[in-house]
Amino acid sequence: MDISGLRDGFVIALMPANLMFCFFGVTLGTVIGLLPGIGALSTISMLLPITFYMDPTAAIIMLAGVFYGAQYGGSTASILLNIPGTATNAVTCLDGHPMAKNGRAGVALAMTTIVSFAGGSFGVMMLVFLAPLIAGVAEYFAIAVFGLIAASTLSPGSALKGLAMVVLGLILGLVGMDVTSGMKRYDFGLLPLSDGLNIVALAMGLFGVSEILVNLLRAQDRPFNIGNISLRSLWPTRDDLRTAVKPSLRGMSIGSICGILPGIGPTIASFLAYATERRVSKHPEKFGTGIVEGISAPEAANNASVQTAFIPTLSLGIPGDSVMAVLLGALMIHGIVPGPGLVIEEPELFWGLIASFWIGNVILLILNLPFIGVFVQILRIPYDALYIAMLFFICLGVYTIRYNVFDIYIVILFGIIGTLMLLGRYPPAPLLLGFLLGPMVEENMRRALLLSRGNWTTFIDGPISGGCMLLSLAALIFALWTPLRDQLRKRAGRPVTRIDTLSDN
Repeated sequence: MDISGLRDGFVIALMPANLMFCFFGVTLGTVIGLLPGIGALSTISMLLPITFYMDPTAAIIMLAGVFYGAQYGGSTASILLNIPGTATNAVTCLDGHPMAKNGRAGVALAMTTIVSFAGGSFGVMMLVFLAPLIAGVAEYFAIAVFGLIAASTLSPGSALKGLAMVVLGLILGLVGMDVTSGMKRYDFGLLPLSDGLNIVALAMGLFGVSEILVNLLRAQDRPFNIGNISLRSLWPTRDDLRTAVKPSLRGMSIGSICGILPGIGPTIASFLAYATERRVSKHPEKFGTGIVEGISAPEAANNASVQTAFIPTLSLGIPGDSVMAVLLGALMIHGIVPGPGLVIEEPELFWGLIASFWIGNVILLILNLPFIGVFVQILRIPYDALYIAMLFFICLGVYTIRYNVFDIYIVILFGIIGTLMLLGRYPPAPLLLGFLLGPMVEENMRRALLLSRGNWTTFIDGPISGGCMLLSLAALIFALWTPLRDQLRKRAGRPVTRIDTLSDN
């Protein structure tokens, strides 16, 4: 671990401007996490136009704060309303809401805040140790191919649909000027497409507009029997704290591993942590009745996973999930290419961002305990007012980047496409991954073939590139075998296990 780099990172993160944006990001993330159906992904997409005019370090600190801040806020809605604020907090409903019904809502909220802080801190430590090491052994093309295939086949949803979306994203990435020949391609004679599709417009349409439209189509009334949460009711007992230690440690470990692996993410990490805790428990029948273990393990897991998800994104340039893909796009907007050279070429951004994670988690710990009563009242904001304001700021934000009305049309087009994809259970994240990584894959493939004079074996000669290609092949086989196995089990009358159907829910 580079102690001097981390020390310099704290100096950068504690600068007034960076500290202010960190505070703003985690606070906004907490609020967004409280409101079911909005999510960090839509919010970060809407904030992209603002970051265009910001310092890169401050911009990424703010956007990252929204991401991990939403994990804190999402647990509040899960516990009080039995509605997960984010998908990663869905498991918290199983024991968090029964605790609220048993009159221990304050304890449940306090415990999730404490274990979230512990899990996030553990994830940051993993990031500090592993990211610089991984960055030193990267080979772009092979790792990018593996990242695309792994993210599409291992992420929630159909693996085949994920692969189809990756291919569509690769095709969209070809629009514009060829970096090698300088020739225009696939622009259909439209001048605004000569520079390619605008990443901000694409992301805001796919994730911002589509989420709003889908939530409007599925609009449901929310219960408001929240009750009063006093500061005194937040204090857990010694038994609560003692009981949460081992589940939290196991959850942190599971979450850290899931965050590092592309395509897994915090949602699956929280499910696995809960399932593991139930399996190792001496009283598994108590799960679902409102016990501390049922909320501490998944909350520690999802917060650790969110932090370690930055490891492949920063060190390899491979986003592990859709939020990381949008953050990768934010870096590219500022001319910063994540990957092995980031630690050396942009040390201030790299270490400043890592240091801000610790500061942000401390801010979240301070915010979520004494101000829980304020956050509870936010749950009463009408959705109709929120959605209208969000659509307005999406259109305004994307227009102010290039002052081009054509970008608004792109937002609307991909908003409709994203809505149809979500309704048809086609994951939009692999499409964005393909769009972002496609040009890099093409450029490095061409460069490698030029250097090797057209010899395709250059992609499997080295141990790293050969290993990544082998892993990519294994992921493809897994994608093809899994649906075939499920069909064979159904025909044989055998039930499909929960872990098999998890990705379809």
